[in-house]
Amino acid sequence: MATTNLNIRTEKAVKEQAEEIFSELGLNMTTAINIFLRTAIREHGIPFDLKLDVPNADTAAAIEEGRKLMSDPTAPRYSSIDDLKAALEV
Repeated sequence: MATTNLNIRTEKAVKEQAEEIFSELGLNMTTAINIFLRTAIREHGIPFDLKLDVPNADTAAAIEEGRKLMSDPTAPRYSSIDDLKAALEV
């Protein structure tokens, strides 16, 4: 397989932010660009959404609340779904 160099220009901050995300995904810049190019060829366009699963503010707040409840020994605990339903009067 013959290879060639591809030179692109982008803002420094854009490159650094992209490298950080790609690194978290286990990719380097070359691999990420090759994935993009090959998939664009296969799909005949810009075809995919490759991103990290980042919760929105509401979800992040709910996760934090759950963590606090789990570490609070005075928080109510339920050993079954029936016990929880009874406590919620459902």
